Amino acid sequence: MLILIRHGQTTSNAQGLLVGRSDPDLTERGREQALALRHYLRDIEHVVSSPLYRALETAELAVPHLTPIVDEAFIEVDYGTLEGHALTDVPLEQWRAFEENHTLALGGGESLATLDQRVHTRLNQWMADPDNLLHHPSQHIVVASHVSPIKSALAWALGVSGGVAWRSRLDNGSVTTITSRRGAPMLVTFNVVPPLHHGG
Repeated sequence: MLILIRHGQTTSNAQGLLVGRSDPDLTERGREQALALRHYLRDIEHVVSSPLYRALETAELAVPHLTPIVDEAFIEVDYGTLEGHALTDVPLEQWRAFEENHTLALGGGESLATLDQRVHTRLNQWMADPDNLLHHPSQHIVVASHVSPIKSALAWALGVSGGVAWRSRLDNGSVTTITSRRGAPMLVTFNVVPPLHHGG
């Protein structure tokens, strides 16, 4: 089983800002979200993470007994000049252009088509390897990543256009699971958000 987790809330997320390659800290809520993932992450044998600290910290809090292996394939999309801007500041026409043209680079940074290429290449490599934990019935691999790469993995699992990213919601601290069946990926769950456990 492949278990993809989106990092916990960051300071930029809390402010409604676009966050791609910049690396803000997790908020206290973000750390709570990462800790809440532990209940869902059992029988984990391997952890992979985006190189960005918010994903690495989430992985370390969620699966404390394993050291994450950094994989650039799962880094967030590069928002270019849109980085750090409020979502509400991006003109509607510009977002519509991004939605209609998958090859258009976001803010001159990276296109979702390019992101799909790097994510799908890695996932196809894992699918082609019979020893990869993606194929194991009881031992699992965790990937700590970001909204865009996980939505790309969703498209890969369903065998649909990357445009599905615009029609799906993925929350901070969420779990998405993919398995394999007869040599093909199969989506099991998407955007499962564990409840937070507060002390007291």
